[in-house]
Amino acid sequence: MPIGVLESGHLRVAMVCDAGPDVGIGHVMRCLALGEELVDRGARVVMVADLAGVPWAAEQVRRRGIEIAGPGDLLTTLLRLEPSSVVVDSYLLPASVYADLRERWPLLALVDGDLRGRAADLYLDQNLGAEASVRALPEGATHLGGLDYAQQRRDIVRQRPSAPRSAADEHAPLRVLAFFGGTDALGVAPRVARLVARAGVAVELTAIAATPELAAEAADITPAPGQVIEVIGPTDNLAELVADADVVLSAAGTSAWELFCLGAAVGFVCVADNQQDAYVRMDQDALAVGIATLAELGDDPEGVVARLRVLLGDVRLRERLRAACWAKVDGRGAARVADALLALDRERLQRGPTSRS
Repeated sequence: MPIGVLESGHLRVAMVCDAGPDVGIGHVMRCLALGEELVDRGARVVMVADLAGVPWAAEQVRRRGIEIAGPGDLLTTLLRLEPSSVVVDSYLLPASVYADLRERWPLLALVDGDLRGRAADLYLDQNLGAEASVRALPEGATHLGGLDYAQQRRDIVRQRPSAPRSAADEHAPLRVLAFFGGTDALGVAPRVARLVARAGVAVELTAIAATPELAAEAADITPAPGQVIEVIGPTDNLAELVADADVVLSAAGTSAWELFCLGAAVGFVCVADNQQDAYVRMDQDALAVGIATLAELGDDPEGVVARLRVLLGDVRLRERLRAACWAKVDGRGAARVADALLALDRERLQRGPTSRS
């Protein structure tokens, strides 16, 4: 029996993701869309990730029919799983590991710009403008770049409106949603909520606090007159909250493309160096408003407040942002990537379980 084929004839895909309270769950979340697409096509999908410290993320994985293999020696785990192909989304694994994996299995690597010497058969760079910045690839490799390949989970696509919301669809007062990832390791949500209060614009703000400590900090904020601030914990209803919000405040990371798919009017905070290029370009291309870098939250609060007032006070700006974002991401990226990955699977299975030499 060819490697990776189960008795039922199904394919088995292993997804290797960085995860944990310290590194966050962004890699896991952007792999979920591809995982659930593969499950729907009959593949058995196993995520190899350390999710013990982030039970909310583990539940998101299992709910989609994806199994979890805990931490341990990576190669030993993969040899036990006998995958037909491997997907890797990691900033931590060295390039030598990618080369070893590619020798054994068809390999899809999720990247953000620079390939950093990592070998793969398929590269997925779902960032804005990535289709125009293809690097030199290993022989036989393919690059899938740009927002056509942005990975959108089914719960996001289900909430995608048939057309972008207009100014007439907004609430009074404005409904604002602030969230900064499943772990919010840098504690951005309460800091942004405090600056919204300082902006003084009448809004109903819902802030998602990733931990009880962040929830307590946000709950201590005094809203300005005309404002309501509600603090909630991690939720399975994030897509619905985004769809209902008039303004979303979020990090300029993986979730940006989900917000685009939903046609949200977004103010972004750049919370990591690897978000800087997208943060600048989204603002320059009038797809979103750059609210602040992480440094500006502490060093230039008045500048941040001024930019918040512009976003919260200009209904036509928000309308333009929604239309521009909605047109950029159509929600079919996971299907396009699954097509490419499963084509690799079929090609390798036809050749048999031989290593490249």
